[in-house]
Amino acid sequence: MSVLANFWKAVLGVEIIENEDDWIRLGPDSGGACMAFEPAPAGAVPTGFRTRADIEVEDMEIARQRIEELGGRFVEAIHARPGESHYRMADPEGNEFTVVLPDPPEAAKLLYGPSGRPH
Repeated sequence: MSVLANFWKAVLGVEIIENEDDWIRLGPDSGGACMAFEPAPAGAVPTGFRTRADIEVEDMEIARQRIEELGGRFVEAIHARPGESHYRMADPEGNEFTVVLPDPPEAAKLLYGPSGRPH
């Protein structure tokens, strides 16, 4: 579990604020989001929708290289809409996440209002 927490600590640029045998919690990022890790029950498998974090970065190539240096891996390039692409990545345990660029200013205003940022 600590390998996974250290990977995410480095990817997100945050600190570990709790570290117990069965629980590790990372400090909040600049947007206030936190991550925590606990062991899954033996034999547990995901069902229904899967959770996959989108990590917003300024440069997808630099982020991909850094993630791979930290022990993550590239899964695939996703071309969602014309001119829009993301990288599906996986952490050292195979949990997938997506590296994305920030929303264009006009799209962000439609999503979040005049400020263009989440509240």
